[in-house]
Amino acid sequence: MSKFAVIIPAAGESSRFRGFRRKKPFVELKGRAIWLRTVDHFINRDDVSEVVLVLAKDDLEEFRERFQPNLTFMNIHIAEGGATRADSVQNGIAALTKPADYIAVHDAARPLLTKAWISELFETAMRKQAVIPAVAVSSTVKKVDDSGRIQQTIDRTHLMLAQTPQVFRTEILKNAYQQAETASGFTDEASLVEATGQPVFVHEGWPANIKITTKQDFDLAEALLASLPTDAGLPGLHPFSEDRFS
Repeated sequence: MSKFAVIIPAAGESSRFRGFRRKKPFVELKGRAIWLRTVDHFINRDDVSEVVLVLAKDDLEEFRERFQPNLTFMNIHIAEGGATRADSVQNGIAALTKPADYIAVHDAARPLLTKAWISELFETAMRKQAVIPAVAVSSTVKKVDDSGRIQQTIDRTHLMLAQTPQVFRTEILKNAYQQAETASGFTDEASLVEATGQPVFVHEGWPANIKITTKQDFDLAEALLASLPTDAGLPGLHPFSEDRFS
C-alpha cells in the first residue's frame, strides 16, 4: 500500500476572518475547532503515514495549552510556520519522520471533506504522480481596473478554481522546492511544481470543499456541514468552548 504524508498549513494571519476571538483554524465549527475537523479526515486512514500541522510561532504556546487533551489522543506532529505559505509547507516537509510515497498538502481552513473524496484523489495521484482537485468556473469572469471599471470579459472555458488536498509524489515536491530560487512567490504547491516543468493534473473537485476565509464562508460551512456524507471519526475530545463575538 502506498503511504501518504499530510501537511496541514495553519500559520496564516487570518486577516480577512473578522468577528471571532481567535484565528480561523481555532474557531469552533459546530462544536469542534476547524483544524480538528480538518485533521480528523486524515489521522485514521490506513494509507496516511503521518500528519504535520504547521502553526505560526506566536500561536504555539496557546495552541498546546488549549488543545493538549486532543494532542494526547492524536498522532500528529507540530511544526513552526514560516513567513509565507511555501515556507510553512517546506517546514512541514522537514518535520516528517516516516517514509512516504506521496505528500498531500491540505488547507487547515478546508474542513469539509469526506473519506471517499480523499480516496479518489489519492488513487488519482498514484496514477498521475501530481494532482490537485479543482472546480470549473461557472460564472462569467470580468477583469477590472483599480476603479472597478470592466476592462475585459475573460473566456472561462479552460478556467478552474484550485482546491486542496494537492498531492504529489514525494520526490517531485521535494525537487520543486530544491529547484526554486525562492518559493515565496508561489501561492500553492501546484504552481511551484509546474515551474519545474512537471505535469500537474486536475481531478474534478467538490463545490462543498470551500476554504473558510471570511465570516460569510464560515456561515456557509456551518450550513454545508450537515449535508456532507458522514464518515466515522474521532469524537469531540477537547473540553473548551468557543464564544463568537456578536
